[in-house]
Amino acid sequence: MSERSKVIFGNPMPDAVYRKAVQSKRKYAKKFGDDSAADYPVSVEKNGHIGDLLGVMDVRLGEDGSAPDAGEGFDIEKGIIVGNIRMGFGHYRISMAIASAANSMGYVPYWMDLNSYRHTTCTKVISAQNDLYSLGSRLSGKSRLFNKLVWEPMNYEGFRKLSYNASDQKNAELMAAVYRNVPKDIPVVATHVWPAQAAVHAGMRHVVNAIPDNWPMALHLSEGSLHTVQTHFAYQGYRILNGMKGKEVLEPMPDSDLVYTGHYIDHELVSNIENDCARRIRRREEEKPFRFLLTIGGAGAQKEIFAAIIKYLLPLIQKDKAALYVNVGDYRSVWEDLEREIPGLKEVSTQHFNDWEETKKFAGEALEQDVHGVHAFWHENIFEAVYCTNLLMRSCDVLVTKPSELAFYPVPKLFIKRVGGHEQWGAIHSAEIGDGTLECRDIPHTLQMIRLFIKDSSLLADMCGNIVKNKEAGIYDGAYKVVELAKRRTN
Repeated sequence: MSERSKVIFGNPMPDAVYRKAVQSKRKYAKKFGDDSAADYPVSVEKNGHIGDLLGVMDVRLGEDGSAPDAGEGFDIEKGIIVGNIRMGFGHYRISMAIASAANSMGYVPYWMDLNSYRHTTCTKVISAQNDLYSLGSRLSGKSRLFNKLVWEPMNYEGFRKLSYNASDQKNAELMAAVYRNVPKDIPVVATHVWPAQAAVHAGMRHVVNAIPDNWPMALHLSEGSLHTVQTHFAYQGYRILNGMKGKEVLEPMPDSDLVYTGHYIDHELVSNIENDCARRIRRREEEKPFRFLLTIGGAGAQKEIFAAIIKYLLPLIQKDKAALYVNVGDYRSVWEDLEREIPGLKEVSTQHFNDWEETKKFAGEALEQDVHGVHAFWHENIFEAVYCTNLLMRSCDVLVTKPSELAFYPVPKLFIKRVGGHEQWGAIHSAEIGDGTLECRDIPHTLQMIRLFIKDSSLLADMCGNIVKNKEAGIYDGAYKVVELAKRRTN
């Protein structure tokens, strides 16, 4: 196994950084065990939730023991591993975009969630870090002091440092065992850095590391894989490893290790951009209720902002001037809290709870039929909770979201306050290419933007026009290009 914590893209790490990385791995191994020698049997089966929609097959791991022959159940020629974790909803959503593109191109996407193998050290390590991240995300929304002193600096500068990557690389050595019986020639597209690092450590031969954010951070580096980015800004930052060791000028990433692809977007969304934007314009011309989609992410943060938006919109909804979709993901308690807090919400709301077939039916009919009132969506299953937003996106007029991975999606967007300093760069990029607003960092500015959308049809029309132009320029073709790069590396 290559030692990837001492030298990162030709940049030596100080001895103290390396010792800290070794200690981090030792700490996790002591707490969760070291299963590097484990022989987990691998099997594949159709995903029961998005298997039909996106052609997704799940990669399952059995208990340590006698494994089947490597390659059993896999299509070696057409298969692509989509390596991911659940940390919030973002990495799952990007994985769905990659799977959708692969499926549309005739490939078989194998879904490999490294946070789903509960009996492995890999999942135990990831879950522990995921729990800390979710806690920090929630606290940042409740405490301005914690956000200012801890969360923003960690997300903005802490994760940016090469020293952080050194520790991650060591910890990822504890994750490699899950790939032991996966055929080594099947390409891996990782939508979080840990599945990429683990795949490289495990000897997977063709690894693509699809970097999610627009703010370059060493957190996302997986030396030995091909790195892809969604923007030219990110490309320049990663190429020179900008600011990743303070003010020191670093050895750059090799050109062969980094590729700009454009945004990672589902085939179903990209292929329907023109029709969906035309419907938005037509609804405004016909003075139909203005449709807002509120989506609450996997950390369940920012509920107070959504409550303020709903309170503001409720009189307009009652007058049939606006309509509202609210996807609370797999957080049913969030919707229950909103109902208790907002008088009159329950009376104008229709619940679409835990019925995936009914949700798909509603989303399909909403493309052409009128929509009135409030429609609340909750799904217990993580796949349905995440992909529900993708389905509703096509028929909404404006998506209201923090500037996370959704900042890159081809739908008019209103950005509420970020969670973590790195997210602001997603809003900046979106505003610059004209498919989203500036980041509204408080509730008054958020409500101002909602009023502007409703009263001034030119704002929506401009965004829709820019989305169509962006498609023509290939900005939303990133998922297709990532798949092409992954398969090209096998030739």
